[in-house]
Amino acid sequence: MPFDVALVVPLRGPAGIFGPSAELCAQLAAEQVNRAGGVLGRELRLVPVDGGAPPRVVAAEVAALVDSGRVRGVTGWHISSVRQAIAPRIAGRVPYVYTALYEGGERAEGVFMTSETPDTQLFPAMRLLARERTARRWFVVGNDYVWPRRTARAAQRYAATNGLHVVGESYLPLGTGDFAETLRRIEVSSADAVLMLLVGMDAVRFNRAFARAGLPGRCLRLSTLMDENMLLASGASATHDLFSTAGFFASVVTPESLDFHGRYAGRFGPEAPPLGSLGESCYEGVLLLAALVEQAGDWDVRAIGAHAGSVSYEGPRGLLRLRQRHVNQRIYLAEARGVDFDVLTQLS
Repeated sequence: MPFDVALVVPLRGPAGIFGPSAELCAQLAAEQVNRAGGVLGRELRLVPVDGGAPPRVVAAEVAALVDSGRVRGVTGWHISSVRQAIAPRIAGRVPYVYTALYEGGERAEGVFMTSETPDTQLFPAMRLLARERTARRWFVVGNDYVWPRRTARAAQRYAATNGLHVVGESYLPLGTGDFAETLRRIEVSSADAVLMLLVGMDAVRFNRAFARAGLPGRCLRLSTLMDENMLLASGASATHDLFSTAGFFASVVTPESLDFHGRYAGRFGPEAPPLGSLGESCYEGVLLLAALVEQAGDWDVRAIGAHAGSVSYEGPRGLLRLRQRHVNQRIYLAEARGVDFDVLTQLS
């Protein structure tokens, strides 16, 4: 009997831009796990779920898979409102490895996180840009849901105690294409930096509009959600003075990263979607889920929780360990150079 896992990644909507790379990275990880003997001797199989559907629809589909015994675990990249809908429906029943950067604070039983939170990702980047680029007055542009709003509140608290200022905020529905009013507000503000908390194609369209408005020479941009697919779609003319912070960039040169690149290209060919942090997170999600179950010797959530503190796995970012259900990881700051990222420094 196989070990089936629901893979929840966006296949539509603003985040659909990186759905294909997320699926391929997860598939690559599943094949690696199976070559090593599977999960508790069983073949690991992925059951795709479209995480770009409305949160209640995604949660209902995942819960039905769990209720029927069809899947023994859940993983994938999807926005926080989807996670908040899924987690209560399956808490304590199957392990759930959430791979998206998020606002922090998830406490549901059986949920484990591979990605970044504001304290390790955003705050060090703001601190460095304030020091090196005098970025002290920030304007927040985000989609209107839990991750951008809670992250912005955290940024405001950080700014208030570190000599920085949030001088304006604008929250827009997912799928927004018109940024004229937001750009006007940025232009008349005193901002010298924009914190972008936009998802997928919304961020791409904002970058293009920002460049057309002539704002890159006045305000730098910092995004905590800007992968290589989004950068490429934005275009070289729209990425001047654009910074991103993440735990993985395709341009990080390490033996583990180079091996990952080689296996991805060898398996899917040169026409595959570009590797980036969001797709790579799904690779890690599969590896961590398999490691959690193997370490516990069971897929029972209580058994997994009892052994989680000793779980580690090795992936494109090297050897990583869990600490309080979050992966302890290195975070980098990169600057866009055309449609590529130049990694400037390690932040933490």
